[in-house]
Amino acid sequence: QVQVSESGGGSVQAGGSLRLSCAASGRTFRAYNMGWFRNEREIVATITWSGANTYYVDSVKGRFTISRDNARNTVYLQMNSLKPEDTAVYYCAVAARPIGGLRAREYDYWGQGTQVTVSS
Repeated sequence: QVQVSESGGGSVQAGGSLRLSCAASGRTFRAYNMGWFRNEREIVATITWSGANTYYVDSVKGRFTISRDNARNTVYLQMNSLKPEDTAVYYCAVAARPIGGLRAREYDYWGQGTQVTVSS
């Protein structure tokens, strides 16, 4: 049984920052690609197991940074210069094997979602 747990959402004013965290746990589980989506299907950012390759949707480039700690099966999303249009429920996605990583349906496990609200 793999559990995916997110934290770090909240409400901020435009220009503010938030840091989302997501931990995947399970007996002998190893997370490969990990990613963040919003409103369930809109890709935000992804990262490969090694961390060497990342992807960002154009609208967040230069503002968001994805990173991971493999010892903890944890992925982070640092969100800076937040805009009202970033308001959404953010979901963490985890793959149990190497994948391309850009499509929601490729991922095996999902978190429950965390609300991010940015006010103008």
